[in-house]
Amino acid sequence: MSQDDLSGLIARTALGDRLAFSSLYSQTSAKLFGVALRILKDRGQAEDAIQEVYVRIWRRAGSFRADQASAMGWLVTIARNQAIDLIRARQPATLEYDDAPDIADQAPDPEARAALSGETRRIEGCLGELEADRAAAVVAAYMEGLSYQELAEQYAVPLNTMRTWLRRSLIKLRECMSR
Repeated sequence: MSQDDLSGLIARTALGDRLAFSSLYSQTSAKLFGVALRILKDRGQAEDAIQEVYVRIWRRAGSFRADQASAMGWLVTIARNQAIDLIRARQPATLEYDDAPDIADQAPDPEARAALSGETRRIEGCLGELEADRAAAVVAAYMEGLSYQELAEQYAVPLNTMRTWLRRSLIKLRECMSR
């Protein structure tokens, strides 16, 4: 169907001609349904959109100007806008600022960071009082998650020796930190 034929059907629809509207529907519904389906990606919603599209066409047919837009372009624009309106309606409404839940910042506040910084220096100082291999084994066990077995293999010592190193090192660290 040509653009002039579609323009004529829209003009007759504007005058309330139900046969012209029925013919317009028959000639354009497949294309407009395709537009809605491509945007909405859901057949049921596209069918709902097309129903509303033709209600809008019936009501707004008088506003169509053939000298300003092509008939099919005008119809596709109505279908596209309706589909976009449905997508927008699906999205949750934004909250007003006063209604928004308070979300606490998970980062430590400046006071906590300062305390942690001081604690870090104390721990590093206490680790410095241990023998170098013992301090490295404690860090590997408790910061890197290495097992006793992995540490024993890494330092080439028996498993029970590694357990003793770590136990004694933790006791020394606790004593140092309590001073």
